[in-house]
Amino acid sequence: MCAICGFAGTFDPLLLASMSKCLHHRGPDDHGQIVLRGRDCAAGLAHRRLAILDLSADGHQPMTTDCGQCGQGSTEDAAKLWLTYNGEIYNYRELRRDLIASGHRFHSQTDSEVLLHLYAEEGVEMLTKLNGIFAFAIYDGRSQGRRGEVKAGDLFLARDGLGVKPLYYAETEQGFLFASELKALLECSHLSRDLDLVALHYYLTYLWAPAPFTPLKQVRKLPPGDALLIRNARIARYWSFYDIPYGQSRHLGSENDIAAELRERVQIAVERQLVADVPVGAFLSGGLDSSAVVAMMRRAHRDRRLTCYCIGFAGDVDLEGSPPDLPYARKVADHLGVDLRTIEVESDIIKHLERMLYHIDEPQADPAAINTLLIAEQARLDGIPVLLSGAGGDDIFSGYRRHWALKMERLWGWLPHGLRLGIARCARQSSHNGAVVMLRHPTVRRITKVLAHADLSPEERMIAYFYWSGEQVRRSLYTPELGAALNGVDTAETLRQSLRKIPRESDPLNRMLYLETKHFLADHNLNYTDKMAMAAGVEVRVPLLDLELVDFATRIPPTLKQVGRTGKAIFKKAMEPFLPREVIYRPKSGFGVPLRRWLESELREAVEDTLSSDSLKQRGLFEPRSVQRLVEMDRAGLVDGAYTVFSLMCIELWCRMFADKRAPTLIG
Repeated sequence: MCAICGFAGTFDPLLLASMSKCLHHRGPDDHGQIVLRGRDCAAGLAHRRLAILDLSADGHQPMTTDCGQCGQGSTEDAAKLWLTYNGEIYNYRELRRDLIASGHRFHSQTDSEVLLHLYAEEGVEMLTKLNGIFAFAIYDGRSQGRRGEVKAGDLFLARDGLGVKPLYYAETEQGFLFASELKALLECSHLSRDLDLVALHYYLTYLWAPAPFTPLKQVRKLPPGDALLIRNARIARYWSFYDIPYGQSRHLGSENDIAAELRERVQIAVERQLVADVPVGAFLSGGLDSSAVVAMMRRAHRDRRLTCYCIGFAGDVDLEGSPPDLPYARKVADHLGVDLRTIEVESDIIKHLERMLYHIDEPQADPAAINTLLIAEQARLDGIPVLLSGAGGDDIFSGYRRHWALKMERLWGWLPHGLRLGIARCARQSSHNGAVVMLRHPTVRRITKVLAHADLSPEERMIAYFYWSGEQVRRSLYTPELGAALNGVDTAETLRQSLRKIPRESDPLNRMLYLETKHFLADHNLNYTDKMAMAAGVEVRVPLLDLELVDFATRIPPTLKQVGRTGKAIFKKAMEPFLPREVIYRPKSGFGVPLRRWLESELREAVEDTLSSDSLKQRGLFEPRSVQRLVEMDRAGLVDGAYTVFSLMCIELWCRMFADKRAPTLIG
């Protein structure tokens, strides 16, 4: 688990070291770089290493090999294969065994070297054989032995199928740039810092922006399961090699049979991801997903000491509709016999806000990311550089409230369109103008959000469940100039395009789960989890997103995932032999913070600063009077605008750090 960056083109070679230095936090154990000069342009590869497998110098990157089977006939660096890689390949041992049988000669015990040999054997088709999390770049300077359409001097980049590891890129006049984090690309003085206004619209809509959008026009993020071939410093080929396999035939076994097989597949996935030459710990919130992962860890290592981490809020903190995690985490820890380290969060946690945004690279408005950062920092201090996470369980097994709401639509979807239109107008009016004074109550808030889209078609309603603010609210906040620039932008189009990729999947719940995994999980949860953990030099692995397990989950009948109000029903049944029922069937809780209270107390000064009239006028994106009205109505409890206000703050703070080049306040 590391950081990668590089270029292809006519860049100053000194740029490579500057980019790499920006990523030091991701790989504190080693670093390396190489510039390979071709006939028309140069390619530069750099690497920052967090040593997890084969801790020796044999794991140094950028990596090459002298294996004759790989076609390495030249002694010149520019005529060889070179790799810079971030991630873990969980089936690398099986792949290594097959490659050795084919005549390949290895010099390390790393999964990195497996990628080089596999590429030499399969070319870009190697991607179909990988089960893991990764972002990598391979330079192919060989004079012979290349497979498919690859030519000498090409650069091949790819990102794992579910987007666990990030990869950003940009095309400039000087050539092509790539990096694990956006901030490294900004070391290039030729890169434009012009804002992508459509992306900002998405950040306000969803709190995240769907790939390939980033806050900057010239920077894109490679979507999960996509790959690039760079030739002469330009993109020569762009393709997708993996998509979440919805639309397959359903499992035909009984509920008990499917639960039993699911249980064993989770066990296999966890065991694969326990492979490391360093200590491995885990997140433990006391929710089903993290608890299931820890249960399988204990099942795999019955006598080994296991350390887990949970957030606890100091004092009597209202988590705004979510039950606290710590009591449940303690139950699980006692039940499984694992050590639980509690990171007690004080009311000043928000002091890490700028630091959070600096490391996330994007103005994602979810302060829960700070929880991940604090846990990762403690794990690193404890000498545990790898943590297993339960991320993905809600997204593949149906664990969010919106999944239940979607299933319940059949109870009111038969209403005449005219009546649904009236209901939607009333709900939107309530949320926009403060006609309902109980929007701070979680249940009222959620019902109002659902009803606000009652007049839409089923597919459009499905997408609308991901909105954090209504179109009318967002448009009211924009300056006339921004509004004009966004005229004609269809907020739902990117997610609508994703749904077109699974025409064979007709079940509404599975279609929503596809969107969850494709966007909410990859563009939001996995993005901040990776960045926050790597800010502390910690690798996070996600066993519930093992590709074989995901494939199995997509074929589970939807009726076994969401049963009435019970989400993840089949997963809960599968875990009954290993966890207490009060943990399995506990109320749904997010990895949250009391944001609405913070905006009125700890964050009040920051709101006044970032959303002041002068600040907004200078930025020219949002209308000061409209923003101030939203802030005042939110404080009065007339609208539920907390996350919209926080999103506006995050956009302004991000712009100050990256667009304006102001140094962030990195406390901690």
